[in-house]
Amino acid sequence: MVTALVTGASSGLGAEYARQLADRGADLVLVGRDATALDIVAAQVRERGRTAEVLVADLLDAEALEVVTARLVDAQHPVEILVNNAGFGMSLAFERNDVEVEVRHLRLHDEIPLRLMHAALGPMLERGHGRILNVASIAAFMPRSTYGAVKQFLVSFTRWANVSYGPRGVTVTAVCPGFVHTNFHERLGLPPGQEGIPGWMWLDAATVVRESLRDLARGRAVSVPSLRYKVIRRLLPVLPDRLVAGLGQRGR
Repeated sequence: MVTALVTGASSGLGAEYARQLADRGADLVLVGRDATALDIVAAQVRERGRTAEVLVADLLDAEALEVVTARLVDAQHPVEILVNNAGFGMSLAFERNDVEVEVRHLRLHDEIPLRLMHAALGPMLERGHGRILNVASIAAFMPRSTYGAVKQFLVSFTRWANVSYGPRGVTVTAVCPGFVHTNFHERLGLPPGQEGIPGWMWLDAATVVRESLRDLARGRAVSVPSLRYKVIRRLLPVLPDRLVAGLGQRGR
């Protein structure tokens, strides 16, 4: 029996990770800001015969973050899998964005996973096994305002961590999906069908989670779900920045 802690577990990819991990026999620790939504996901986990703890926490709040890190280092109830999924999107118009919101964006996508990984690594390395999955984005491989930048950091750090800690039994994987049908874009004010993205570029959450969990189990440093995005990832470095940045303007 293993326990997995998932941040941003109240909806979207986080909720799907919780369900699929429960289907694979894991107990869950669900972290998020929306208590009602977390309770719904917890009920879905319990329907699958697994236990579910709920930690209502804004990870940008120091006291709330301390509660989550304390759970990660609890030797009596070890966490075997950490899924860093919490995040939010912003307009790509950096010059018009509130810089304080940009800083929160940076902290949630980079600082918080770094802190949670640091907390989880100690017990995992001591036990000699554990898995960490960081939800990044295909945007990590393209110039796409600060969103691409924060995801690039996460991918680069994950690759290093996997090389460094994999031989000691702890693998670290960055999943880099493309556009996924969740409520992420709706929170940006983009209703379904109005994102400006061709239909063939959309993935469903279940596929992204299933393929990334497979790569996590194999200890791969980077997981790019779907053949179409694997091809796109290979093409992006050889295309001019101006062209790639223009393509990245779609969907915010």
